Amino acid sequence: MATRVIIVRHGQSNFNALQKIQGRSDLSVLTEKGRSDAEKVGKALKDLKIDAIYSSPLQRAKTTAEILQGCLTHSTEINVSDRLLEVDLRLWENLRKDEVKENFPDDYRLWHHNPHEFKMMVSSADGEKEHYPLVALYEQAKDFWSEVLAKHDGQTILIVGHNGINRCLILSAIGIHPNKYHAIHQSNCCINILNFSGGLGDPVQIESLNQTAHLGIPLPSSRPAQTGLRLLLIRHGETQWNREGRFQGIRDIPLNENGKIQAQKAADFLKDVNINFAVSSPLARPKETAEIILQHHPDIPLDLQPDLTEICHGLWEGKLETEIEATFPGLLHQWKIQPETVQMPEGENLQQIWDRAIACWNNIVKIYGDSEQYKIGIVVAHDAINKVILCYLLGLKPEHFWNVKQGNGAVSVIDYLDGIDTQPLVQAVNLTSHLSGGVLDKTAAGAL
Repeated sequence: MATRVIIVRHGQSNFNALQKIQGRSDLSVLTEKGRSDAEKVGKALKDLKIDAIYSSPLQRAKTTAEILQGCLTHSTEINVSDRLLEVDLRLWENLRKDEVKENFPDDYRLWHHNPHEFKMMVSSADGEKEHYPLVALYEQAKDFWSEVLAKHDGQTILIVGHNGINRCLILSAIGIHPNKYHAIHQSNCCINILNFSGGLGDPVQIESLNQTAHLGIPLPSSRPAQTGLRLLLIRHGETQWNREGRFQGIRDIPLNENGKIQAQKAADFLKDVNINFAVSSPLARPKETAEIILQHHPDIPLDLQPDLTEICHGLWEGKLETEIEATFPGLLHQWKIQPETVQMPEGENLQQIWDRAIACWNNIVKIYGDSEQYKIGIVVAHDAINKVILCYLLGLKPEHFWNVKQGNGAVSVIDYLDGIDTQPLVQAVNLTSHLSGGVLDKTAAGAL
């Protein structure tokens, strides 16, 4: 049984509102908005059975945890852990971000572009020494997992932390290099969900990243953008073969009635978004999903891209897992534990789909992002295609294919705020609240 971990960032603090660096300073406190948003998180989580709560000792996080605790139907004590302290940026603490940028321009630039290489000279009992804030925080996150996971096997735990430590918890859990620290975003009072199959080093699935719909913010944002590109990566709605657990691959299976409802819910979820372009796989299930979404945007043409077609499962297509195991014993298990090593019988392997999906994604970014105006587009594709794209954006490899979940009708958000040639920001992964009304992905497991 998986261990479910829910990670929440603290509510807005007065330092957040003033754009000040907080780090491990404990001078900042929650604003009224921060308290209100914490109550909204509590209401979103209230009916879940939380077996343990862990919090940073810093008051902005601990107060958030206490508010959440008071909202839960199944209340439990709060465990305060120093391993959830925020990143140690002691020379910058209590300064405004613009002051840091002005007074430490080279260091500020390094922190944002190569944070794992950034260092500070700090005083110690042995004199001045080099301190690598992100490297230390990443190791701190790993130590937290090593200590806590063994205590809660098969349970649900809630963690309340900070922007930096939350990112490092997520990165270290999956095995993502700390150089991707700025590739993911954490909004105040966001919700992330990870599913651990065991301890640190065992497979971990990102069920969702940076949910904000419970705050009344459907899609998270980091800062206003005058130029750049936002891509909404969407999985098609459910098909009957998804419901039955049959492998679809390139078989052109249409949406079932529930899939049409999911597509309509995605359409309503995105109806107020100023969509400038739309791209889809040419197969019926994503194409129909895209067309339903575009009912609210009737002037946007649909660009069909064959390289977004689902992975070809060859002789597996149309079959249930039991039928595949009977015909190809052991291969399905290999697909589940070492997907990068499997050649589908008369079909594709993961490297082939990786190559074509990533090339197509980068071409979409180049074509639609080559503009002086800010643009938003939808890309509607399949489970495997979307997983590959998200793994690539997070710095993962084909062997990490199962680390990312994609529910039918789910939305992921990717921003290119500083130009299409810069590192994209994965704002959110697998948003499904518009489908279920809750924070958990309740879509059918189904086959690819």
